[in-house]
Amino acid sequence: MTSTRTAEELRQDLTGGLAEAIAGKGYAATTIADIVMHARVSKRTFYEHFADKEACLMALYEQGCEQLLAVVRTAAGAGGQTGEGREGWKELINGGVTAYLTALESMPAVTRTLLVEIQAAGPKAFRLRQQMQRRFADALVEVVEEARAADPAIPALSPLLAIALVGGVHEMMLQVSDPYTGAGPSFTSLTPAVDELVYAILTNPWAASGGIGRME
Repeated sequence: MTSTRTAEELRQDLTGGLAEAIAGKGYAATTIADIVMHARVSKRTFYEHFADKEACLMALYEQGCEQLLAVVRTAAGAGGQTGEGREGWKELINGGVTAYLTALESMPAVTRTLLVEIQAAGPKAFRLRQQMQRRFADALVEVVEEARAADPAIPALSPLLAIALVGGVHEMMLQVSDPYTGAGPSFTSLTPAVDELVYAILTNPWAASGGIGRME
């Protein structure tokens, strides 16, 4: 019964219902009836919380991204005790990458939304995705700056390179998954490759000397 759930719990259940429906049949084919069936609520309850299916999708995407951002920041904080030097950087990078990919792998119902559906859901969804990609990039820049406070030898990460990292990791994830089959992808299998990509960018002398400019 919906009366025992708080408004926030109902929103979470509705976005979770959308994620389940998308995983099974895709966003375009999903109906409000599918969402409320998975969430175990009425259509009336749905419309008390979301104007339409698109609004629910955007809430789902934002929730998933917020979870992953929290994982990145937590991993970075835990990595603050890592020793200095290049071996220390590698440990910090590996810890963050492992935490991120593990968290993503634990969210199979939202994987298709995060990787595929949000990109074809219209202009509002496009702008939200762009905004969240920038937030991920900003978080990476902040993590590197925090690490530099403890070890100034670590090169700075420019916002444009951070965006490149976010996009590159996204494309790697698409290479090991097929969101249309429902098969669970092994994102953690990408850990060595993502580690290598991040480490290569952070230790590239051309980038460290300002070869890549800042975004306006």
